[in-house]
Amino acid sequence: MPEQKRDYYEVLGVSKGATDDEIKKAYRKLAKQYHPDLNPGDKAAEAKFKEVNEAYEILSDKEKRAKYDQFGHAGVDPNFGAGGGFGGGFTGADFGDFDLGDLFGSFFGGGFGGGSGSGRARSGPMKGDNLRSSVTISFEEAAFGCEKEIVLNRTESCDACRGSGCEPGTTAEICPDCRGAGTVRIQRGGGAFTFATTATCPKCGGTGKLIHSPCKSCGGSGSVRRQRKITVNIPAGIDNGQAVSLRGQGGAGKNGGPAGDLLIGVTVRPHPLFKRDGTSVYLDQPVSFLQATLGAELELPTIDGKVKWSLPAGTQPGATFRLRGKGIPSVNGRGRGDQYVTVNVTVPTGLTHEQKEALQAYGQAMGEIPAAAEDGLKGFFDKKKKKK
Repeated sequence: MPEQKRDYYEVLGVSKGATDDEIKKAYRKLAKQYHPDLNPGDKAAEAKFKEVNEAYEILSDKEKRAKYDQFGHAGVDPNFGAGGGFGGGFTGADFGDFDLGDLFGSFFGGGFGGGSGSGRARSGPMKGDNLRSSVTISFEEAAFGCEKEIVLNRTESCDACRGSGCEPGTTAEICPDCRGAGTVRIQRGGGAFTFATTATCPKCGGTGKLIHSPCKSCGGSGSVRRQRKITVNIPAGIDNGQAVSLRGQGGAGKNGGPAGDLLIGVTVRPHPLFKRDGTSVYLDQPVSFLQATLGAELELPTIDGKVKWSLPAGTQPGATFRLRGKGIPSVNGRGRGDQYVTVNVTVPTGLTHEQKEALQAYGQAMGEIPAAAEDGLKGFFDKKKKKK
C-alpha cells in the first residue's frame, strides 16, 4: 500500500490561496512547535516536524507548488501511488510537464477530462459574481453628487456555517481520491502510447472536499440569497452613461475567495434649460431688442441658482458669453467648468399703432426708412384712423 500523505496546505494550516508570506509564517510557527530540540525523545513531534518541512519545501517553491496544485502529491513525488495510475505511467514517451488533457480537450471538447483548469478553479478560492444595477438622477444631482439607495438581490455567505457548507459543529473531509486538489490524474492508452490526463474528481465534484453533514440553512452550498438595500454615493460631476463601481458588494466568493463587485450605471435626466458637454454648461437666454440695444441688468439661471449679470449694450444676436466657474465640478475634484450663455434676440409681434409709430421714428432716426417711404406710411396710418 502506498503511503497516505496529508494535504500540504492542511499540514501548514493555510488555504490554497495563501500568500508566500502566510506560508512562511505558518511554517516557522509549526517548525518551532515540533522542533526535536524542544521535544527530545518525542517520536510524534519528530514525525510532525518532518511533515511540516516537507510541506514547506514544496509550497515555498513556485514550480513545485504549481505542480502540486495541479496533480497533488503525484506531481512532486514520482514514487507516490506507483501502480495506481499516478506515477510511472508515461511509458515509451516523455511528455515532461505537458498536460495532454488540455491538448485532447481542445480537440474533443473535454472528452479526456476537459483539462485541469476547471477542477483547480472549483477547489481553490473563487471570486464571487459581479453584479449590475442602475440608477436615474437629476441634472443637479449629477453636478453636485448625491446619495441613492438601491435594492439588490445577491448571494451572501451563510451566517450559520460561515460559508463552509457544513452543519455547525462539523467539518468537511478532504476528498481521499484527489486529496483536496479537485482533480484526479487518469492514465489512458498503453505501451508506447500511454499518456495521462486530468479530470474533475468524480467523488467530490471538483470541490476537493466531502461534506457529510450539510448545513441546514444553506443546504451545503455555503451561501444564501438575500435582498439588500445598498446606499450608493454618486460623485459630483458624474455624466450620463458613466458608472459607479463598489468593490466587494457583489455575490459572495467561494472557498475563501473575495466577494464580487457591484457596477451601477447612471442615467441623468435632461434639464429644461441647461445642456452639458463635459464640465461645460450651455444656456440659451432670450432678450428683447431694446435690452440687446441699450444693455440691461439681467438675472441668469445657473446650476447654483440665479445670478445678476450685465448684458452689454449693442449685443448682437447669437453672441456667446462665459460665466467662469459656473459649470459642472470635475469628477476627479479638480475645479469646475464654465457656463456659456448664448443671447437670442426676440422679435416683437402684435405691436399697437403707437408702438409701430415709435418704431418708425426709430427707423427714420437710424436712416433705415427714406422720407418718401415715411410719408407713404404716415398716409396709410391716417386712413386707418379715419376708418375708425
